[in-house]
Amino acid sequence: MKVERFIVGWVRGAAGIWRRDDDLEREIRFPVPAYLVETETERILVDTGLHPGAAADAERHYGRALGPFALEQDASIAEQLDVSTVTKVVLTHLHFDHAGGLELLPGDVPVVVQRREWEAGHDDAAIARNFFYARDYGLAADRVVLVDGDHDLLGDGSVRLLLTPGHTPGHQSVQLGETLVLGADVTHFASGLDDLRFPVFADDHTAQAASAERLRAMRDSGVTVVPGHDPALLVPGPVQA
Repeated sequence: MKVERFIVGWVRGAAGIWRRDDDLEREIRFPVPAYLVETETERILVDTGLHPGAAADAERHYGRALGPFALEQDASIAEQLDVSTVTKVVLTHLHFDHAGGLELLPGDVPVVVQRREWEAGHDDAAIARNFFYARDYGLAADRVVLVDGDHDLLGDGSVRLLLTPGHTPGHQSVQLGETLVLGADVTHFASGLDDLRFPVFADDHTAQAASAERLRAMRDSGVTVVPGHDPALLVPGPVQA
């Protein structure tokens, strides 16, 4: 199995938004990753990054203001990868920096999402609470594959989806083999598995803490757990366990 990381955007904003008790006067800039997982039979894209329109003018793209932060993008996923070769897309969750590039992929590629995440993405209260933008995922309705909880994606144990809710209602992480987990936004930074200093926003901080504890136990057993947006760790290129 090969795993490659692409940087498909950047977010700039006050540090205290993204890590509790950090300085609201200090700006940070963190990467938005996507991952290509290659097996003998599949090319699985985990998350899709920002849409170029959102990076260029988020308010125009979504029809409403995005929030107290700014987006940047050097190249979209479609500019870095031959998306026609992708056989599956796994969305860890429906936030714009993970699902925004879905529109750039062929319209017949299955999109795997947790059922509770998909349902939240169609509930007005959950949409507002979780800052979802239906434009990112609305056109994928006819090809969405819904899963419930932990799920063996390929039926051979090589790619497992782990239900890790809290950041959003149906957030999922992706376990690759026995030694690597793409933790996505269970924690933005690697240190979050220990200090539990999450972003100030979440669907359920208590559930997020439980998910972080689950991934911390895996890390402590020898598994490499990759955080969602840590600028000190996330660089483009091959990912090794």
